[in-house]
Amino acid sequence: MKTHYAQEVDTLKTEVVNIVKPYTPSISDAIKIKETSLLIDDTNTPKKEVTYSIFSVPVASTFNPAKGKATYLENIIPIPFYDNYAFFGIGNYTNMIAEISSNFETGNSENLSFFFTHRSSQGGIKNIYLDDQFYNSQLELNYTSNQKEINYALNAKFKHQLYNWYGLNNLFDFASPELINSIDSRQIYYNGKVGGVLQIDDSYLEQVAASFGFTTDRYSSSEFNFKAYPEFSLNTLDIPVKIDMDINFLNGKFSKNYSNIMGIDYGFFNVGILPSYDFNYEQLFLSVGLAGYFSSDLKNSKSRFYAYPKIKGSYRFANEQFVAYAGLEGGLKQNSYDSFKEDNPYLSPTLSIKPTSKLYNGFAGLKGELTNSVIFNVKVSYAKEDDKALLILNDYKGQAVGLEAYEYGNSFTVVYDKVRTVSFFGELIFNLSDIFNIELNSTFYSYDTSKELKAWNLPKFETTIIADIKFNENIYGGASLFYVGKRSDLINSSINPLNSETLTLDSYFDLNLKLGYRCNKKLTISIKGANLLGNNYQKWANYRVQGAQGMLGASYKFDW
Repeated sequence: MKTHYAQEVDTLKTEVVNIVKPYTPSISDAIKIKETSLLIDDTNTPKKEVTYSIFSVPVASTFNPAKGKATYLENIIPIPFYDNYAFFGIGNYTNMIAEISSNFETGNSENLSFFFTHRSSQGGIKNIYLDDQFYNSQLELNYTSNQKEINYALNAKFKHQLYNWYGLNNLFDFASPELINSIDSRQIYYNGKVGGVLQIDDSYLEQVAASFGFTTDRYSSSEFNFKAYPEFSLNTLDIPVKIDMDINFLNGKFSKNYSNIMGIDYGFFNVGILPSYDFNYEQLFLSVGLAGYFSSDLKNSKSRFYAYPKIKGSYRFANEQFVAYAGLEGGLKQNSYDSFKEDNPYLSPTLSIKPTSKLYNGFAGLKGELTNSVIFNVKVSYAKEDDKALLILNDYKGQAVGLEAYEYGNSFTVVYDKVRTVSFFGELIFNLSDIFNIELNSTFYSYDTSKELKAWNLPKFETTIIADIKFNENIYGGASLFYVGKRSDLINSSINPLNSETLTLDSYFDLNLKLGYRCNKKLTISIKGANLLGNNYQKWANYRVQGAQGMLGASYKFDW
């Protein structure tokens, strides 16, 4: 599920690699593998055939790329399909994962599904003074209907999260027990969202997606966000023109700011129109467009118009074995409390919220097949952003009893700056056989800021290595190694404002292993080790993660 945090069960998360045969490169940007939860189960049996348009229910699966073209036919025993899946795992630190998903065919072309997941830990990181317990529970309901000319889907999601601001600095080594015991470090988030998608065949309106979400927390913060994305097309007139829209309404408030008891209100209404013209000629593809946005700051009665390029192209050569691609794109990103706390749950509920304007992102690259079993992708890019959001430590306010739990220098805030970023990305995927595959990718970043001393908490280098192996029909395994380079943060003190200090967070490796045994067609038992190098590294300043972790789990596929 979506993100890993310093105190979560899995210090790093599952990598999903989709490889489709035959390999046909496209102009789309390379998607770098991110740190996501590495589920220890591995079930790759598909469900009964159900047509989905959107909101498919996630079920863990192995990395099994297709290999080659069939040269002969053989009698193959059909793999059984199951509509339902359950998983439970438990490990040290009292780490726990529970998941269940279920699909119900309510008609010939209709499907109802739900997915529930719970991840929690009772904590136990050594040499910290506050509770590091956490839990993250999510329930999702989906309904899809595929009719002759109209497809639609409805979705509802609710999330309940608890984290603790346990990242006290070393000045608390001498704090009194009375002070430590007085700090209630819990932060609780509640988030809900309802949405849907409508797709219409042979219509100028190809698709429209919309959602309405709310976020609140233990400190009476509140945020409401409405989004809509209509997509229009003139393809029915044989004119390769698309007109997309991006509508975003955001309104929220915090009960106080970090400096005083005054509250913070914010609200934005953004409307974007993104026309584009697509051109195809033999091996050449070109899409030329622009993006125009009108953005209104509702609380400050300010409005502004933005314009961005939307150009990309590709050229296939050497019998379509290679693709050269390039582009120049920009856009307006509306930041929100909900998106920030997903990146870092240790934020204080006292943030400044506003959009980020990506003036442009120019990129060029080459990707393709070196051999039938080796895929590569290299890309260089240069981006310029106004009001790029950077996460940074809040000021340390001392050790007085009665401060808010996040005011002891143990929470983060958001600052904005003009940032230029140069990045180099490289990726190799080895489909060595049906039983062994490996992927490697690395990205190097160089940042240039305007006001801030550093691009706070952004690494200059990241590397991921992922391998999957199938020992036989019943036993499988996998490994992943992540490396994140050094990052910088800033230590400020309200007691001594002139004594700021730049903090360097060490780079870290994180090694994960998994091994599974399929007892039968329904039951799988698996074991996983996470952060096996045992480093209590800091993903965020003063927030050390759990050391070496082990978890034993089992999954079961079934029909009701």
